[in-house]
Amino acid sequence: MTRDESLYISEILEQIELIQASVKGRQKTDFGKDLNLRDATIRRIEVIGEAAKSISEKTKAKHPKVSWKEISGTRDVLIHAYFGVDLNILWNIIKADLPLLKQQMKKIKEEQERL
Repeated sequence: MTRDESLYISEILEQIELIQASVKGRQKTDFGKDLNLRDATIRRIEVIGEAAKSISEKTKAKHPKVSWKEISGTRDVLIHAYFGVDLNILWNIIKADLPLLKQQMKKIKEEQERL
């Protein structure tokens, strides 16, 4: 992994942590009513997807358990969802997908720091 890639991994982690902090203690219904929070969360997920697209194929191949294509694909769907985003899908990403991705990115970052 290159130095630049480590910055992308760090960016993914930072965005996940910001999302998790902003929704801590909230329920899906509260989240759904807060347009600014929803928009900020969508933007942060877009940034995660963009950072994931910047990771080399070599690194992606080294970490096949990370759903790289899904991460990038989610970004593409969100950025082109001009008429709304399914709240249930978004909430599932926040509560199920991001914690797993955070663990995976921490592992990759730790491996990179050992090099």
